[in-house]
Amino acid sequence: MHDPTFPARSERFSKALHYGARAWRQLLDKRLKHLGIGQSGWMTIAMVAKSEEAMSQKTLATLVEVEGSSMVAMLDRLERDGLVERLPSPTDRRVKLVRLTAAGHTVYQEVKREAGAMRNEMLGDVDPAALEAATRLLESVRQRIEDAL
Repeated sequence: MHDPTFPARSERFSKALHYGARAWRQLLDKRLKHLGIGQSGWMTIAMVAKSEEAMSQKTLATLVEVEGSSMVAMLDRLERDGLVERLPSPTDRRVKLVRLTAAGHTVYQEVKREAGAMRNEMLGDVDPAALEAATRLLESVRQRIEDAL
């Protein structure tokens, strides 16, 4: 069955997805300004904190969606500030693994607290069924995109 409204609806969805994700990160970044690190910094700290083991710089760059050289510069700053440390890989001497320091874990707890508070403020009064449906849709779209990559 042909739906003549599909192009407009799908374009509206795409725009809402793109700008919504961007605005979400910008708001959280604004709320985390007091930490003195930008979006790439707190995202890097969060990715390392959520990992069960130390991560390579290359893996981090992929997760944070930055170029390898940008990740190296970011890690230089975070290491200088005492938030992360880089260790040699036990299996590949060319690879540096990243893990949080105690100070980095403290920063992550603040990132986690602020992100949770923001989620509660933005989504706390959203109908649970609507939130579940939207989440399923976004997860499905993400999976389709990943499968296409």
